[in-house]
Amino acid sequence: MNTYKNFVLAAVAAAPIMLIAAQAQAQTVAVADPEAAVANSKVWAAAQAEIATTYKTQLDQAKTRGDAISAELQPLYKKFDSNGDNQLSQAEIEAARARRAPELTQIEAKEKAAQEELGRMTLQPSRARAYAAEQISGKVNDAVTNVVKSRRITLLLRPNAAFFADPAADITPAISTELDRLYPKASITPPANWQPGQQARTGAAAAAAPAAGTATPATTTPRKAEKPR
Repeated sequence: MNTYKNFVLAAVAAAPIMLIAAQAQAQTVAVADPEAAVANSKVWAAAQAEIATTYKTQLDQAKTRGDAISAELQPLYKKFDSNGDNQLSQAEIEAARARRAPELTQIEAKEKAAQEELGRMTLQPSRARAYAAEQISGKVNDAVTNVVKSRRITLLLRPNAAFFADPAADITPAISTELDRLYPKASITPPANWQPGQQARTGAAAAAAPAAGTATPATTTPRKAEKPR
């Protein structure tokens, strides 16, 4: 199953962070990781706890089934597991393909079927996680803006964009705190017709639409096999 962080990364990517410079005299530079800010927020933790309780039966059943599928696949993995780590590396997969081992096709078919089966079993909790992540991530820009203004920050970078950053320059925890203040509780019950990324698409369409009564200017015209988890 996807980890919680995957949902956070997807949701934050759909709602890119706005780095706003405060109108102040201070030349303060800071770094922030918006994905980590969401993942470390109390509202996100509370949503995950609620999902674990609400969908406990489905999640437990999926875990039991996933363990059973892994046990079924182990004998097949061992045929190509040259280093004995109980999983297939890319090198081991390529070696099996080079000698056209028919068992590899069987493994890939079983893995695909397992992913689809477990995906169906965990569909509801997966949608709930994605919906909660999208709601919380939708407040990231506001949280960043508030922290930037309150600290009089004139330049904000992602950690991987900075050659060096003192730990004190990291305002990610402050953004988490502001997220919790702005959005203390997220719903885990998406509307029946909701799809992941719908909120971001709607916002982007609204921003791109021209104002009423204005003219629009003319323009010229080797997969890695993974064990089910």
